[in-house]
Amino acid sequence: MPLPGPLPARGEREKLAAKGTNMETTTLKVEGMSCGGCVKSVTNVLTALPGVAKAEVSLENKSAHVEFEAGRVTREDMKRVIVDAGFEAE
Repeated sequence: MPLPGPLPARGEREKLAAKGTNMETTTLKVEGMSCGGCVKSVTNVLTALPGVAKAEVSLENKSAHVEFEAGRVTREDMKRVIVDAGFEAE
């Protein structure tokens, strides 16, 4: 079970949806995580990206499920911050 990460600002998802923002989801493969601290690190770098509303990272599944604002952040941006944090991302 993934450890809870930082939540988006209260109502951030609802605010984006109310503005007619095009929200999308994607799942990235994340390699190199070995503990809850790794999960927290990946969650933190993803949720720090502007346009990311939510990130659920799973150590067991080696994945990150991300809800984001299309046009504001890309999968490449997400992969870049995961790699910069010391992990592999596809």
